[in-house]
Amino acid sequence: MKKTYKITGMSCNGCRKHVEETLAEVDGVDFVEVNLQNETATIAAEQDFHMSILRNKLESEGGNYGIEEFQRNDDGMIIETYDVHGMTCNGCKMHVQKTLGNLNQVASAEVDLHNEEAILEMKEPVSLKELQKALEQAGGNYTIHRPGTTRPEDKTQTKNPAKNGKGVWYCPMHCEGDKTYDQPGDCPVCGMDLVEEINTNKKSVEFTCPMHPEVSKDEPGDCPICGMDLVPKQPEPSTEEKGYQKLLRKFWLSLAFTIPIFIIAMSDMVPNNTLQTWFDARTWNWIQFGLSLPVVFYTCWMFFQRAWRSIITWNLNMFTLIGIGAGVAWTFSVFGMLVPDFFPAQFRTESGTVHVYFEAATVILTLVLMGQVLEARAHSKTNSAIKELLKLQPDTALRVKNGKEEKISASKIEKDDLLKIKPGDKIPVDGEIIEGESSIDESMISGEPVPVDKQKGDAVRSGTINGNRSFIMKAQKVGDDTLLAQIIKMVNEASRSQAPIQKLADKISGYFVPVVVIISAVTFVIWSIFGPEPALVYALVNAIAVLIIACPCALGLATPMSVMVGIGRGASNGILIKNAKSLERLNKVDTLIIDKTGTLTEGKPSVDKVVSVSSEYTSGKLTAIIASLNTHSEHPLAQATVDYAEKHEIGLLAISDFESETGQGVTGTLEKSRVFLGNKKLMDANQIKISSDLVASVSEEQQRGNTVSYIAIDTEVKGYVVITDRIKKDTKKVIQELQDHGVEVIMISGDHKNTAAAVAQAIGIHKFKAEMLPQNKLEEVEKLQKKGKIVAVAGDGINDAPALAKADVGIAMGTGTDVAIESAALTLVNGDLRSIRKSILLSQKVMRNIKENLFFALIYNTVGVPVAAGVLYPVFGILLSPMIAALAMSFSSFSVIANALRLKTADLKE
Repeated sequence: MKKTYKITGMSCNGCRKHVEETLAEVDGVDFVEVNLQNETATIAAEQDFHMSILRNKLESEGGNYGIEEFQRNDDGMIIETYDVHGMTCNGCKMHVQKTLGNLNQVASAEVDLHNEEAILEMKEPVSLKELQKALEQAGGNYTIHRPGTTRPEDKTQTKNPAKNGKGVWYCPMHCEGDKTYDQPGDCPVCGMDLVEEINTNKKSVEFTCPMHPEVSKDEPGDCPICGMDLVPKQPEPSTEEKGYQKLLRKFWLSLAFTIPIFIIAMSDMVPNNTLQTWFDARTWNWIQFGLSLPVVFYTCWMFFQRAWRSIITWNLNMFTLIGIGAGVAWTFSVFGMLVPDFFPAQFRTESGTVHVYFEAATVILTLVLMGQVLEARAHSKTNSAIKELLKLQPDTALRVKNGKEEKISASKIEKDDLLKIKPGDKIPVDGEIIEGESSIDESMISGEPVPVDKQKGDAVRSGTINGNRSFIMKAQKVGDDTLLAQIIKMVNEASRSQAPIQKLADKISGYFVPVVVIISAVTFVIWSIFGPEPALVYALVNAIAVLIIACPCALGLATPMSVMVGIGRGASNGILIKNAKSLERLNKVDTLIIDKTGTLTEGKPSVDKVVSVSSEYTSGKLTAIIASLNTHSEHPLAQATVDYAEKHEIGLLAISDFESETGQGVTGTLEKSRVFLGNKKLMDANQIKISSDLVASVSEEQQRGNTVSYIAIDTEVKGYVVITDRIKKDTKKVIQELQDHGVEVIMISGDHKNTAAAVAQAIGIHKFKAEMLPQNKLEEVEKLQKKGKIVAVAGDGINDAPALAKADVGIAMGTGTDVAIESAALTLVNGDLRSIRKSILLSQKVMRNIKENLFFALIYNTVGVPVAAGVLYPVFGILLSPMIAALAMSFSSFSVIANALRLKTADLKE
């Protein structure tokens, strides 16, 4: 059989020859041909080789060469991902995508502006040099590389982090992915107002006296003038709120000038109206012109600026249509007022003046402005979940120092500070109770309404609310390291990410505006030729109506609004979603691989007993050795043995040369003896024999669902430790619900097969795999994905991290390790399995909401544009005024946002 592989690290013909000769030395290889230009190696052999054999052979012969299999889709096409740098806008993205897609060997190209990457589907391999040459010939300062081969400083910075609490601004339509800006303004692609990301860093609070506002301090205390307690100053309005108020003021001002224009224009339609007797038509035209100036050149001037920018950058958008439509109406009116004789007779009235459309232009602009005001107000509600989370951060805390209590600003808390938490207080930072006990309301970050009992040694989280007892806690994580800060940060970032379905809307929007302009032009031509008299007037009005009603804004907002609200809804239920792609994928998951310890079980193991099988060692002495060895380990099972020794007041011993064997156990040296603690694999690896009677005893414990570790000294097993870990409440019910909804559940565990079988049987899981090492879990995910399965993995430990990262959707328990949480796409704050079902329901509801929004936006334009063009006029005599079109256009965007807001109350308990 013949197979082509990807080779990296070659730079010359000498490298090519070296790689070719090295691979030819592998047993079973009949023929090797290495292509330097395409960076490939074609190998002919009787059998397929595992990558590790070829890779190890290259490494053993020296040189920094790598060999990988080409990833292929179901059609056999090669799928390659490259880093592309130098893109700054959507135009760049389209240019790069078109250039790469035009290459003969490339079947399709998909470029992601946000991630600065290109995914190519190729009929045959293409070298990097050829790709780079194509980009250079097409123009533009773009570079293409394999992932991870460029220096960080070479990458184009697309994300500007917040500095000094100033926050960042981003486009609500995500035109450039999650690109952010340092200052407020307009999106350079779609022209929308940039939205400020909510700042997760709570600023240091200023305190003032209610009676003497001139007093300002950064610490709580007493007023130096009257002695009253200082209170926190009211925070300044957010940039978002300021922007809304500014738009609102402009709207009222615009309305004040537009209403008189509208009354003047409509006055000749009202019988016995005396208004027309005050002045002649020419004078009223000049009055309308004067009243329109503040609307056109102040309150709504931003629309024309955005339209002009969209045209010169060719990022056509809603403001292109608005600017052309309203601009043509206003400019036509001014020109007609100044030189009426220039126009044909059908444009003029009996008095010789030209029909003017100042009222159409100003009403359109004012209605569009009203739409912007409504969107600004509605948009503020989409991230209300983050705002509510921010409110959980208290302003002050009670620090205990040298036996005395002092009130300090919460921003001044440092690690290891002792804090007193009184009944009803919000807990300011993450930490551990060191004195006292209480019940804590954690519903605001976990979604569970039942208070949790806490006692000495238990962890408490920032933002949760203390019950009816006081306690002393030790601060362990402060500032950005607290769980609450991490939740807010994750929700913020996820809200700005793009769901794959957004690509559909982006593609439609890219063609939409030019098509609408063409339809508008065709409308003008048809009406001017076939329309009733005055034909040109009908042509102009209907062409403007087409431009105004065809707003792509609703289409662009359909996906990001639903994603933002849905991710906020998840956060309020203890479901943290890293990005919109994961939220969409979750809707398609058909297989769930789930870890046992800490996921299906509580993850709070405890030692049931320590059994000695040697007269030389008592169970107490073995406990001391086991606990001493495990003090060096971070595994939850290890901590259980340490706690057991402490509970029984057993002293620890000095252990040296500690080593951890992944998936097997730990080893160390006690005095001059080598100690081994772990499973049968560890014993076998070190040639330590286990008697059949001991195996039978251990097997009995494992069949009860317990975990057993052997303890051996030098070459003999001296006993074993039995560890229990209770199955989580409602686990069986949740597993049954997932299976009933078509999700195949597979349990994987590093534990013994007897233990795994007992747990699987107890909770109703039909498929399980035991004694799985981290690489085995990863291979299991890959195997299922090759079968076409959409795989989710739920786990909590370091050994789950590779599988979590490889899965289509990784789900980490919030009670697990930081590595697992970092590797996963979703985090369940309270580690509750019921949240997996909630997550799937949330994904389904968000995707349904997105599809509803896209349908509303598309059907609106599908119906609205033909009506505005006048297709109903020949039969029903119906025409759509540009002013009505503007009103409908504004409310279309608002309706999309309103529909997305329904997700705030979505039921996740179906």
